[in-house]
Amino acid sequence: MSNLSDKFQIDSERVAFDINHRKKIRFNIGKYDAAVKKGKNKYSDIELAKLRASEIKKDVLNNWDKYLIEFEKNITSRGTKVYWAKDEKEIIEGIISLLRKKDVGLLVKSKSMTTEEIELNKHLEQNNIESVETDLGEFIVQIAGEKPYHIVTPAMHKSKEDIASLFNEKFDTPIKSTPEEMTSYVRKVLRKKFTSADVGVTGANFLIADIGATALTENEGNGLMSTSFPKIHIVIAGIEKIIPSINDLALLWPILAVNGTGQQMTVYNSIFTGPKKENEIDGPEEMHVFLLDNGRTNLFTKDDQFEALKCIRCGACLNVCPIYKNIGGYTYNSTYSGPIGSIITPHFKGMKEFKHLSFACTLCGKCTEVCPVKIDIHKLLLYNRRDAVNSGYSNSNEKLAMKAFELVMSHRNLLNTAPVKLKNKMVNLGGKKIWGKWRELPQIKESFNKQWKNKK
Repeated sequence: MSNLSDKFQIDSERVAFDINHRKKIRFNIGKYDAAVKKGKNKYSDIELAKLRASEIKKDVLNNWDKYLIEFEKNITSRGTKVYWAKDEKEIIEGIISLLRKKDVGLLVKSKSMTTEEIELNKHLEQNNIESVETDLGEFIVQIAGEKPYHIVTPAMHKSKEDIASLFNEKFDTPIKSTPEEMTSYVRKVLRKKFTSADVGVTGANFLIADIGATALTENEGNGLMSTSFPKIHIVIAGIEKIIPSINDLALLWPILAVNGTGQQMTVYNSIFTGPKKENEIDGPEEMHVFLLDNGRTNLFTKDDQFEALKCIRCGACLNVCPIYKNIGGYTYNSTYSGPIGSIITPHFKGMKEFKHLSFACTLCGKCTEVCPVKIDIHKLLLYNRRDAVNSGYSNSNEKLAMKAFELVMSHRNLLNTAPVKLKNKMVNLGGKKIWGKWRELPQIKESFNKQWKNKK
């Protein structure tokens, strides 16, 4: 096993048996489950909505180059500059170069998983540029020195008591502060940052081809604040975020909201078409859009797994996954965790290093059932497993075990004639480590074939 695979197994065991941690996660996910169930009931036919959303994203993948070129043409016509980056190194070099030219000392950042993917904050810190997260959950994990725990809810792993203790340590606020008091404190801190920042950075939930614009959906207003006061607006987005038309938002915004948080619509929905014009008072003077590949076109070349690029990052698959709910978000050691992260990460960051994530699945199919764009998630995880084996990334013990299994299962006589004692010994030898020290392996008493014959 690779070092990452070993770490994954060790961390998984530690977290899975941390009762306090599991209690927090199940409580927070339980609240989301109740809200999402209520939200879905507002649809007369949720399956039809999901089918239509899936078709929009399927059309994107069939005409990906066309829509991206259309987007670039339309948004640059209004003064926005577009940059294409093949990987993390290229996009960071481009962003840092731009910030140095503008002599930027402070930027405010709205919630964005793509910026987490390229570790933007780390690179900015190395270049002595202050970056402040303005989403409340992101702000909490930033001051804690952590990364987002969940695609939608960055601080899902923390209770209100944990956050009160953190704020007391960092800001000397009362140890028994209520959520309302802590939120009010953060609002005051961020207002000063918003009004003094040189640059505002956002992600994009969608890139709209036909009008050349970026679309952002959020609940706190930090996206609007990050683009209202600073003179420069930088958008960082993966190239899979493209959609054909502004009309598609009528379906995609609500279905993202209901599956992400249970809301009919999120509180703030913004469309940015470029820097402010001469006759406009509000908005940035410059707008720059960085479009990131970083393994996405590699995933696109896979005949079976490419449809994972339809994902709209709602987080629904994480919330229903029995693995995620027990081992948590940090165990995956990747930006994107849970079922969807287990599909895309090996193609973004390397199958050899991250193949183990595709095996962190019970194949219950719940992720596929809830996906709002109908990605066959659990089947794609099987394809990843197949590709990992075909690429020769199985270790010698795995190969030997599968060869032995193939030999025995291909010959009925071997199964029937082998002594029960030998069978139990082999099962203990091969399965004890996998089964784990917390459970006892069942004992074989007689073969199923013999049991079947006796019953008949």
